Amino acid sequence: MPVQPVPLGFVFRSRAKEEKAPADKAAVTDSKQPRDPQAPKGRPTPKRSEAQSQRRSVANTPTTRKEAAKRQRTERRQALERQRQALAGGDERYLPARDKGPVRRFARDWVDSRFNVAEFFLPLAVVILVLSVVRVPAIQSVALLLWLVVIVLIVVDAAFSGFRLKKRLKERFPDENTRGAVAYALMRSLQMRRLRLPKPQVKRGERP
Repeated sequence: MPVQPVPLGFVFRSRAKEEKAPADKAAVTDSKQPRDPQAPKGRPTPKRSEAQSQRRSVANTPTTRKEAAKRQRTERRQALERQRQALAGGDERYLPARDKGPVRRFARDWVDSRFNVAEFFLPLAVVILVLSVVRVPAIQSVALLLWLVVIVLIVVDAAFSGFRLKKRLKERFPDENTRGAVAYALMRSLQMRRLRLPKPQVKRGERP
């Protein structure tokens, strides 16, 4: 019985081709699924807003010491500008620490709503100094007397105002720390109304 010849290609077929074939098929099968060409493998495609924020954070990160110092100076200038605008407009978010809080705001409004003898100290001091320069004994005596009267009035008005303000603060803020608020208000009363910072937010005679 004649022996059928065995094809040599079956015996000597390259194993590499057999191993490569399933991989090629898998690649063809996977390529049929839609995929974002810009998406990294194994991770979902980020949203546009997230990608933009990441790019901005990377772009804004200083790379050298000079750039970091420049950025700090810019941020400092911006903070000072916001603080200046807050002092002019009364925005609580950017006020200095000594002016923040409802207690300090009430103390400012209480001072700004009334007339204070101390706020007229500078104009009166100029008048008294002019009178004291005049080489007339009678006028110099009047100037000295005016000095005493002004000082006494300022002390009495400050004591009366401090007592009333302390009482109002206890009634208005019974559970909050009001320490330093009276002294803060009295120092504000020494300034002329137009020069006070933060700017007055109430009119004279208006109850805070």
